[in-house]
Amino acid sequence: MKVSQIMSVNPVSVLLDDHMSVVKEIFDNAKFHHVLVVEEGKLFGVISDRDLLKVISPNLNTSRISLSDLKTLDIPVHRVVTREPITLKPDASVSDAVKIFTTHRISCIPVVDDAGAAVGIISWRDILKHMDHVCADWPRA
Repeated sequence: MKVSQIMSVNPVSVLLDDHMSVVKEIFDNAKFHHVLVVEEGKLFGVISDRDLLKVISPNLNTSRISLSDLKTLDIPVHRVVTREPITLKPDASVSDAVKIFTTHRISCIPVVDDAGAAVGIISWRDILKHMDHVCADWPRA
Protein backbone atom coordinates (compact mmCIF):
# COMPACT_ATOMS: atom_id res chain seq x y z
CA MET A 1 0.00 0.00 0.00
CA LYS A 2 1.20 3.51 -0.83
CA VAL A 3 1.56 6.39 1.61
CA SER A 4 -0.70 8.48 -0.66
CA GLN A 5 -3.59 6.14 0.12
CA ILE A 6 -3.63 6.86 3.87
CA MET A 7 -1.89 10.23 4.30
CA SER A 8 -3.76 13.36 5.32
CA VAL A 9 -3.95 15.64 2.29
CA ASN A 10 -3.85 19.43 2.17
CA PRO A 11 -1.75 19.78 5.33
CA VAL A 12 -2.01 23.01 7.27
CA SER A 13 1.07 25.14 6.95
CA VAL A 14 2.62 28.36 8.22
CA LEU A 15 5.42 30.57 6.94
CA LEU A 16 8.86 31.10 8.46
CA ASP A 17 8.02 34.70 9.38
CA ASP A 18 4.72 33.84 11.07
CA HIS A 19 4.63 34.03 14.86
CA MET A 20 3.89 31.32 17.37
CA SER A 21 0.53 33.01 18.01
CA VAL A 22 -0.53 31.74 14.57
CA VAL A 23 0.65 28.22 15.40
CA LYS A 24 -1.11 28.33 18.78
CA GLU A 25 -4.37 29.40 17.16
CA ILE A 26 -4.14 26.51 14.68
CA PHE A 27 -3.53 23.94 17.40
CA ASP A 28 -6.23 25.43 19.63
CA ASN A 29 -8.76 24.85 16.85
CA ALA A 30 -7.54 21.60 15.30
CA LYS A 31 -7.38 17.90 16.09
CA PHE A 32 -3.90 17.33 14.71
CA HIS A 33 -0.46 17.76 16.25
CA HIS A 34 1.82 18.98 13.45
CA VAL A 35 1.98 22.02 11.21
CA LEU A 36 4.22 22.17 8.18
CA VAL A 37 6.43 25.19 7.59
CA VAL A 38 6.74 26.24 3.98
CA GLU A 39 8.75 28.86 2.18
CA GLU A 40 8.23 29.76 -1.48
CA GLY A 41 5.91 26.76 -1.90
CA LYS A 42 8.42 24.21 -0.66
CA LEU A 43 8.57 22.32 2.62
CA PHE A 44 11.04 23.88 5.04
CA GLY A 45 10.23 22.09 8.29
CA VAL A 46 7.71 20.96 10.89
CA ILE A 47 6.39 22.34 14.17
CA SER A 48 4.62 20.04 16.61
CA ASP A 49 2.28 20.93 19.42
CA ARG A 50 5.08 19.87 21.78
CA ASP A 51 7.42 22.41 20.15
CA LEU A 52 4.80 25.09 20.75
CA LEU A 53 4.45 24.14 24.42
CA LYS A 54 8.23 24.37 24.89
CA VAL A 55 8.38 28.02 23.80
CA ILE A 56 5.17 29.68 24.94
CA SER A 57 4.56 30.67 28.52
CA PRO A 58 2.55 28.29 30.72
CA ASN A 59 0.92 31.39 32.21
CA LEU A 60 -1.07 32.17 29.08
CA ASN A 61 -4.81 31.93 29.76
CA THR A 62 -4.26 32.21 33.51
CA SER A 63 -4.72 35.05 35.98
CA ARG A 64 -0.92 35.25 36.38
CA ILE A 65 -0.29 36.33 32.79
CA SER A 66 2.22 39.13 32.28
CA LEU A 67 3.52 41.13 29.35
CA SER A 68 6.55 38.85 29.09
CA ASP A 69 4.21 35.84 28.91
CA LEU A 70 2.36 37.44 25.98
CA LYS A 71 5.65 38.15 24.22
CA THR A 72 6.28 34.42 23.90
CA LEU A 73 3.52 34.41 21.28
CA ASP A 74 5.64 36.83 19.19
CA ILE A 75 8.46 34.31 18.74
CA PRO A 76 8.92 33.77 15.00
CA VAL A 77 8.37 30.31 13.56
CA HIS A 78 11.90 30.25 12.11
CA ARG A 79 13.32 30.11 15.66
CA VAL A 80 11.29 27.00 16.59
CA VAL A 81 10.89 24.94 13.41
CA THR A 82 12.51 21.53 13.04
CA ARG A 83 14.39 21.99 9.79
CA GLU A 84 14.99 19.48 7.03
CA PRO A 85 12.54 16.86 8.26
CA ILE A 86 12.59 13.30 7.01
CA THR A 87 10.14 13.09 4.12
CA LEU A 88 8.55 10.54 1.83
CA LYS A 89 7.20 10.68 -1.71
CA PRO A 90 3.50 9.85 -2.26
CA ASP A 91 4.40 6.56 -3.95
CA ALA A 92 6.48 5.33 -0.99
CA SER A 93 5.10 2.28 0.76
CA VAL A 94 3.45 2.34 4.16
CA SER A 95 6.15 -0.15 5.13
CA ASP A 96 8.74 2.57 4.38
CA ALA A 97 6.87 4.92 6.72
CA VAL A 98 6.77 2.28 9.48
CA LYS A 99 10.55 1.79 9.15
CA ILE A 100 11.11 5.53 9.52
CA PHE A 101 8.84 5.75 12.58
CA THR A 102 10.61 2.84 14.26
CA THR A 103 14.12 4.06 13.38
CA HIS A 104 13.75 7.77 14.19
CA ARG A 105 12.09 9.50 17.10
CA ILE A 106 9.50 11.36 15.04
CA SER A 107 5.72 11.32 15.05
CA CYS A 108 4.94 12.56 11.54
CA ILE A 109 6.42 12.39 8.09
CA PRO A 110 5.68 15.11 5.55
CA VAL A 111 4.91 13.80 2.07
CA VAL A 112 6.42 15.89 -0.73
CA ASP A 113 6.25 15.84 -4.51
CA ASP A 114 9.29 15.93 -6.80
CA ALA A 115 9.41 19.74 -6.61
CA GLY A 116 9.60 19.66 -2.79
CA ALA A 117 6.06 20.91 -2.22
CA ALA A 118 4.16 19.37 0.69
CA VAL A 119 1.23 17.33 -0.62
CA GLY A 120 0.38 15.48 2.58
CA ILE A 121 1.47 14.30 5.97
CA ILE A 122 1.39 10.87 7.56
CA SER A 123 1.49 10.09 11.25
CA TRP A 124 1.72 6.83 13.12
CA ARG A 125 -1.95 7.42 13.99
CA ASP A 126 -2.83 7.28 10.29
CA ILE A 127 -1.13 3.90 10.07
CA LEU A 128 -2.96 2.63 13.15
CA LYS A 129 -6.31 3.80 11.73
CA HIS A 130 -5.54 1.97 8.51
CA MET A 131 -4.57 -1.18 10.41
CA ASP A 132 -7.80 -0.98 12.40
CA HIS A 133 -9.77 -1.03 9.12
CA VAL A 134 -7.66 -3.90 7.77
CA CYS A 135 -8.07 -5.92 10.96
CA ALA A 136 -11.83 -5.34 10.94
CA ASP A 137 -11.97 -7.11 7.58
CA TRP A 138 -10.05 -10.17 8.78
CA PRO A 139 -12.11 -13.32 9.21
CA ARG A 140 -12.86 -14.19 12.81
CA ALA A 141 -12.00 -17.62 14.16
